[in-house]
Amino acid sequence: MGSTRLYSKGRVLGHKRGKRNTHPNTSLLQIEGVETKEEAQFYLGKRVAYVYRAKREIQGSKVRVIWGRVTRPHGNNGVVKGKFRSNLPPHAFGASVRVMLYPSNV
Repeated sequence: MGSTRLYSKGRVLGHKRGKRNTHPNTSLLQIEGVETKEEAQFYLGKRVAYVYRAKREIQGSKVRVIWGRVTRPHGNNGVVKGKFRSNLPPHAFGASVRVMLYPSNV
């Protein structure tokens, strides 16, 4: 039996920003297969995990996670805004995130 992915893949596009100012407390995420504002509605409130590897081990693991949540859509092309417990570092731009399918409101 193959393992089933319990999350959708997403990509970090960068921080929310204006022409000159960045607002690092909100990140912009593109979720795979989401092309419209309407499709993005399903993902609002879902948990997002940014998983990365670090050099130093903590509790025997070099893998770390920053958790966040999808808060609202951004524009008309299915991009969403997310808030993370600690702001995503700039080296996360372009990296992948896991958009969990819980909490479910189905």
